[in-house]
Amino acid sequence: MDRLDLLRFVPFRLNRLAAEFSNALAADYARFGIDVPEWRVLATLGQHDEPRSANYVVRCTRTHKSRISRAVSQLSELGFVERLDSGDDRREIMLQLTPEGRAVYKELTPLLLERERKLLSCLTAEQSTALDDVLHTLEHSLNLVKCER
Repeated sequence: MDRLDLLRFVPFRLNRLAAEFSNALAADYARFGIDVPEWRVLATLGQHDEPRSANYVVRCTRTHKSRISRAVSQLSELGFVERLDSGDDRREIMLQLTPEGRAVYKELTPLLLERERKLLSCLTAEQSTALDDVLHTLEHSLNLVKCER
């Protein structure tokens, strides 16, 4: 019988690394009273000047719609996100950052990019490029949605 070496199993390794990266960033989010799903909503909307649908956030982040819905509710209570009518489809909820949400996004982004830089500082420039290439290849092979800017 073949045995699975969990510590060499790529899906497990990627998940474990993702959890560690998320944990390293969590303190930065917490300063603003938000968690990982809420940051994903904030970051997705922060890339755009125009409103985006909740379904767009779900597709881009690959986060379950119930978690995104809860995150949107929390961000709305904090005054960071506002819901808008779609106009075309009453069932679709459009979302955009409020001025307060945009300010939080603007303040958090450089902190998170610096934290990412520190987390990846163990890699050489060549390794960093290779990692980006490998991640891009995997994302493409899994047909992950590319969310336009």
